[in-house]
Amino acid sequence: MNLTLRIWRQKGPEDKGRMVTYPVDDVSPDMSFLEMLDVLNERLILAGEDPVAFDHDCREGICGMCGLMINGDAHGPQRGTTACQLHMRQFKDGETIDIEPWRASAFPVVKDLVVNRSAFDKIIAAGGYVTAPTGSAPEAHSTPVAKANADAAFESAACIGCGACVAACPNGSGMLFTAAKLTQLSLLPQGQPERYTRVIGMVDAHDEAGFGGCTNAGECTPACPKGIPLNTIGRLNRDYLTATAKGGADNTPGS
Repeated sequence: MNLTLRIWRQKGPEDKGRMVTYPVDDVSPDMSFLEMLDVLNERLILAGEDPVAFDHDCREGICGMCGLMINGDAHGPQRGTTACQLHMRQFKDGETIDIEPWRASAFPVVKDLVVNRSAFDKIIAAGGYVTAPTGSAPEAHSTPVAKANADAAFESAACIGCGACVAACPNGSGMLFTAAKLTQLSLLPQGQPERYTRVIGMVDAHDEAGFGGCTNAGECTPACPKGIPLNTIGRLNRDYLTATAKGGADNTPGS
């Protein structure tokens, strides 16, 4: 395949940045998207040019490091797929492909296609954990959990924190990420002691980090490579309303 790539190049956070065009030939349809970028970078390095900076790690759709806007779609045209697992057979010979970083005020560009996603870390630090001592792995049925709750918690725990939901949202909201990290704890017994202080803390951290507000545009779920459903945000909203009614108190008896 012969392709034309239009890639966002930005030397640093203060640089204005621009789209730069690169022709790439002899691309195998079986290459992953990141492997195709590797080929481009090898050629740029041999030509004495600065390679394109982009985030990656596991390249197995697990770590959440990769994040690219590909022709205006977060992670590209294939649903339920990260950019590292996207293959070039999704594109046509002779096609022009636009490649940009996540666009959100809470994700400032570091260089080229790399953005700073530490705002997610601040949300997690505000309450994405449990303080109940869990010790070693318990027996499978020692703590009963309703199957519906276990399934929903597992579904939310699949979130890899890639940021596609933020990039796809017209408001730059990180509410789907925040809701997923809350839900995976709030539906389990171990997450109950801080259930309501957690939701207040994490939503406040979300807003303070510069993410936009959620207006239920619904663009986040289709962009999510793990298919986190939109009703996860509904669970967050219910817990938040309960928490504000309780004055932010925890979930201990008598609170």
